[in-house]
Amino acid sequence: MTVKKFSATTPIYYVNAKPHLGHAYTTIISDAVCRWHKLCGEDVHLLTGTDEHGLKIQQFADAEGVSPKQFCDKIAPLFADAWQRLNIDVSDFIRTTEERHKVGVQKLLQACYDAGDIEVDTYRGHYCVACEAYYTPEELDNGKCKIHNTKAEYVEEENYFFRLSRYEEKLLKWYADHPDAIKPDHRVNEVTGFIKQGLRDFSVSRKTLTWGIELPWDKSHVAYVWFDALANYITAHGYGTDEKQFAANWPVDYHFIGKDIIRFHCVYWPAMLMSAGLEPPKGWAVGGWLLVGGEKMSKTTGNVVNPLDLIDEIGVDGFRYYVLADTNYGNDGDFSYEGLLSRYNSDLANNFGNLAARVATVVEKKCGGIGPVPSTKSPLAAIAAQSVSETIREWQNVQPSRALDATWSLIRATNAFLETNEPWKMEPSKELDIVMGDALEALRIVTILASPAMPKTCQDVWQRLGMVGEVADQRVGADTQWGRYPGGTGVTKGEPLFPRKKI
Repeated sequence: MTVKKFSATTPIYYVNAKPHLGHAYTTIISDAVCRWHKLCGEDVHLLTGTDEHGLKIQQFADAEGVSPKQFCDKIAPLFADAWQRLNIDVSDFIRTTEERHKVGVQKLLQACYDAGDIEVDTYRGHYCVACEAYYTPEELDNGKCKIHNTKAEYVEEENYFFRLSRYEEKLLKWYADHPDAIKPDHRVNEVTGFIKQGLRDFSVSRKTLTWGIELPWDKSHVAYVWFDALANYITAHGYGTDEKQFAANWPVDYHFIGKDIIRFHCVYWPAMLMSAGLEPPKGWAVGGWLLVGGEKMSKTTGNVVNPLDLIDEIGVDGFRYYVLADTNYGNDGDFSYEGLLSRYNSDLANNFGNLAARVATVVEKKCGGIGPVPSTKSPLAAIAAQSVSETIREWQNVQPSRALDATWSLIRATNAFLETNEPWKMEPSKELDIVMGDALEALRIVTILASPAMPKTCQDVWQRLGMVGEVADQRVGADTQWGRYPGGTGVTKGEPLFPRKKI
């Protein structure tokens, strides 16, 4: 039997400073969605990496008195280390300074050039160094970039241009043929609306910059950083270096991106691929911004939050849960320390953690530490089935917050079930066994459903329930049906999963 594949990518992150909460936000969501698809029995691949060329990097390196490569070699490992600490299950980490990337970028450039879609011209206009992007006066706010609130520089130089204007109709037809390619749905209209306004050709090279990948037909130019960066999605999958690997793994299912880079990913990128005779990705999952005090988190503005500081406070899984649960994907979120602790206390300490603790305590005191079998006629069975169904639907729709809320509906129902039956007041009996068997079964199902968000914690609970193997190896559908808790296994309480925090 052929195993279905699921592949996703994060943006590659610019190495002008250390990782911040905004980077962690997109990466955790990508990881959790991939873990969900693994629960569905799919062969999963997650790509991330670092973007290491461009004017900003050259400027930062010059300021520190080191070469651009030395600067990148210092910062890039910080991203890899951060993802390891956040328990991101990365399949591949690409750096745009790698040889495999250079080879693939030059092949892509040459393919677009040979197709007649890259031509030399003179660029006159404004350039935001922070965005590494060109803007028309209409796209600026009194000459300033709307994202970074910094003045755009006027640039006049010879560039090679990609003839994006030739791809208006092709792009519109592709989106008409693939109406579900972008999530959330309203982003589709944003992209097609942008295309219908008329597409302008964009620069794919810089002549005044040396830190970049040389054009294969004109070594006096280096590739514009966005052309270079976007290509990582195919170079990491073997384009230019391993065509068999590339054919087997492209196109990917989702590019996870932020709304600020939707133009590059959903307009420029598919046009580049079409020009080279390649398929566009199957889809994009477009997230909003994670705001701090109502402003976009940005290294340029300095309002950044270090995610590693937060995991020291509430643990890796506590932090992962907050990122996934606090904001509907696609909308802007607003981070606050108080909001983080409030959700941690309410959802994790008072609900999940409390359920796991009280079930284990009663089983220990009233059932000799051995879990009873659940009832086939439990009132929780129908609630569990609905929770599973809704959780599946929302993960498939790339809505982790709604998926977790659907899972938590079973936690809340089970806590209410225990409050009604008060097993801690009951004497050992068949009636008690039925109540606790049902609670254990509900907790077993919750543990599977919540594992993409909190893999380490859920594995811990899995073992406390006396279940064997890895929770990540369970399968949605077969293993989330009511009645799979075997009974007769030892149940342990362990240390509190989520100790309450003072706000």
